[in-house]
Amino acid sequence: MTREPRDAPQFYLTAPSPCPYLPGQEERKVFTHLIGRRAAILNDTLTQSGFRRSQTIAYRPACEKCRACVSVRVLVDRFKPGRSMRRNLDRNSDLVGTPVPPHTTSEQYSIFRSYLDARHADGGMADMTVLDYSMMVEDSHVSTRLIEYRRRGPDTAINGRGEGPLIAVALTDVLADGLSMVYSFYDSEQTDRSLGTFMILDHIERARRLGLPHVYLGYWVEGSRKMAYKTRFTPQERLGLMGWDLVE
Repeated sequence: MTREPRDAPQFYLTAPSPCPYLPGQEERKVFTHLIGRRAAILNDTLTQSGFRRSQTIAYRPACEKCRACVSVRVLVDRFKPGRSMRRNLDRNSDLVGTPVPPHTTSEQYSIFRSYLDARHADGGMADMTVLDYSMMVEDSHVSTRLIEYRRRGPDTAINGRGEGPLIAVALTDVLADGLSMVYSFYDSEQTDRSLGTFMILDHIERARRLGLPHVYLGYWVEGSRKMAYKTRFTPQERLGLMGWDLVE
């Protein structure tokens, strides 16, 4: 008789619910728990197979009638920012991102709350409390960190840290083959900076310095305006039925 190892992952299927991206569609997800000593290795493997992480859960769409959600990862070594992205980098050259342990602060939550209220007031995360936010950041068994973005100060060249008020935050997993941007948010009043684009560009450069080949951006959904920005970061790979397909 074949017996599964005690820590082998068990996969589950959610009940149908309204799709948050495409009107009139329903979504289902397959998920498993990321806990125990094998959590980091499992997270690596599942991310490379199109899963995303949320706290101690890895999930991916398993919709019966739709395959619109496509995993996207940027090819770091081949990526070159275009003119508009270079302007974005120049516009935000006064910012510096500092990696910190995944511990929550009231300053982070204040930015997170203002971001949700301004950008996603009708989304599934709109009613997240400070406890919910703390669990999102700290409830993890894998290698993860926060990148806090602040303005450069007189000591930044020495200590590598920004100073002053917090402007943006990225929750990022460090994988064997790249960085996975789990969630990012920013000061909703900083509308002229295009901070979402800037944080992706910054993560591409961070992955380059670390010698990691990919930056995982999560799912792209054709026809969803919320996801359209991800197509700008090329060359990239999109996960299809036969594996990762190159998109120039």
